[in-house]
Amino acid sequence: MQNEPLAYRVNDFLKSVGLGRTAFYALVKQGKIRTIMIGGRRLVPRSEALRLVGDEPKAA
Repeated sequence: MQNEPLAYRVNDFLKSVGLGRTAFYALVKQGKIRTIMIGGRRLVPRSEALRLVGDEPKAA
């Protein structure tokens, strides 16, 4: 098993998918990207990031 984070910081997520900050927050507002708040920091859950890039593991 790899050491993959359970959630990504917004900046890390944006860099990895090539999405701009304004577009990201517009998608969050529309409910198309789910985020979580922990300790005042907005994070993108790993499962959500995988869903958005179409790389979510298929159920066996």
